[in-house]
Amino acid sequence: MRPRGFSVVICVYTEERWKDIVEAVASVRAQSLPAEEVLLVVDHNPVLLRRLAEEYTDFPEVRVLANAGPRGLSAGRNTGISAARGAMVAFLDDDAVAGQDWLRHFDKGYDDPAVMAVGGRTLPSWASGRRPVWFPEEFDWVVGCTYLGLPPGRVRVRNVLGGNASFRRTAFDAAGGFAIGIGRDGDRRPLGGEETELCIRLSRALPHAVLLIDDRAVIHHKVPEVREGFGYFRTRTYAEGLSKALVARSVGAGRGLESERRYTTRVLPAGVLRGVRDFLLGRPGGAGRTAAVVTGVLAAAAGYAVGSVRARRGGPSFAVPAIGPAAGAREEAR
Repeated sequence: MRPRGFSVVICVYTEERWKDIVEAVASVRAQSLPAEEVLLVVDHNPVLLRRLAEEYTDFPEVRVLANAGPRGLSAGRNTGISAARGAMVAFLDDDAVAGQDWLRHFDKGYDDPAVMAVGGRTLPSWASGRRPVWFPEEFDWVVGCTYLGLPPGRVRVRNVLGGNASFRRTAFDAAGGFAIGIGRDGDRRPLGGEETELCIRLSRALPHAVLLIDDRAVIHHKVPEVREGFGYFRTRTYAEGLSKALVARSVGAGRGLESERRYTTRVLPAGVLRGVRDFLLGRPGGAGRTAAVVTGVLAAAAGYAVGSVRARRGGPSFAVPAIGPAAGAREEAR
């Protein structure tokens, strides 16, 4: 079967990540299955927009676009989707490096016409060179990575994780784009959940759609030192609770929290027991990991409670944009 064309969308927002952005683009250009194009979507930063346009002026497969919507990751992704020329649209974080066969493994998943999305495995690349001894693997989602508790192999899932994911372009025609008002929007609070909401909405629009994760589609996500600290851990878990409240408001708590219930009742208790065991055996970090799991659960629960109250009081609103036609839907920076 002939490989499908992939448009890879990388959303960027700050010159502080210049080196990371260049490395992310290089990893896509080095794929064993070449991408049809790389779309760099710049989030309301004219200086970075011009600099990237100049950097890639001699690379026709790299297109530099301005976010055509409000500030934030969801609008940036929607801009990339609307401009995409490929039959498949893949997303890569701006501070991640894709493995050489990343797109090839995505592509294999689409041999089944029922498959509408394929995600991959995201591994942390710690700035300090090693995982903090107190940091539980069950909470690797805090730093945008695949966490302990997800099933291995190529498996069907409720939702893929946005920084390492791909969709058929037609999935957005059926379900619309990423919701504006969920996820990161330029605020310092590290919200998320926009890919979960989209995937649930996609499954409702196309009841027979299959969503997969293939853990051979690997990327390495850089974790800066500021995110290795307990303060960020606590802030991010609280923000996740806020995000889940918005997701539940959009798609209902039953579907919106389906995976989270299993995670909370099965995966996290096992993590606590491992931490206690390691502590009793005198292994480093056992007590810290146990405390982190408990803190993470409490912080997320508090965030969810606050977010639910805000939603009932008419809190932050969100909108699901329709996605326009592909191939040149947005003006480029050059």
